[in-house]
Amino acid sequence: MQTIEFWFDFGSNYSYLSMMRIQRLALEAGLRVALKPFLLGPIFKSLGWETSPFVLQTMKGNYVWRDMQRQCAKYGLRWQRPSVFPRSALLAARVALQGEDAPWLAAFCERLMLANFADDREIGDETLIAGVLDQLGADSAAIIAAARTDACKAALRARTAEAQARGIFGAPMFFIGDEMFWGNDRLEDAIAYAKTTTGDKACSVTS
Repeated sequence: MQTIEFWFDFGSNYSYLSMMRIQRLALEAGLRVALKPFLLGPIFKSLGWETSPFVLQTMKGNYVWRDMQRQCAKYGLRWQRPSVFPRSALLAARVALQGEDAPWLAAFCERLMLANFADDREIGDETLIAGVLDQLGADSAAIIAAARTDACKAALRARTAEAQARGIFGAPMFFIGDEMFWGNDRLEDAIAYAKTTTGDKACSVTS
């Protein structure tokens, strides 16, 4: 089965749109989804930005929030502009790294995105994260403890470095093999590309 890699940051509003759609679209196309959490912050800093360009550029930010209203209405998704943007996704990303082979990962990611962009909740809060994991039948105490280890911290730094090495400059980003697609509005294009490529050309690049 071919794989679509989905590189995302829990604090990315356009990643929210893709996170809530990708599992269904990939299933319909016969693709496997590889969720790849990483942090945009270090990448932005390498570009000379201290925060999201949606914050740095007022006109762009104003456009984006109106665009999110339209896009969420288009896809039938709940939306509430977060009172803090971008929110820290450090613990959430580390937890997601612990679950890359776990059955709860996709649901965890969707619920964290909803907490941020539909319920305006603090996704860095350990109590919130633990509650989501418990609802999914996962061992929240063990997973969060593992997420706080030096090994997991190093793994997230390595994942973000891998993102930079592969040329990622924003989120969401999709890969079919080495073919890159940027932005929620390119999700369908990435899936269409995967359907037209051979198994060798569209093989997954894993970390």
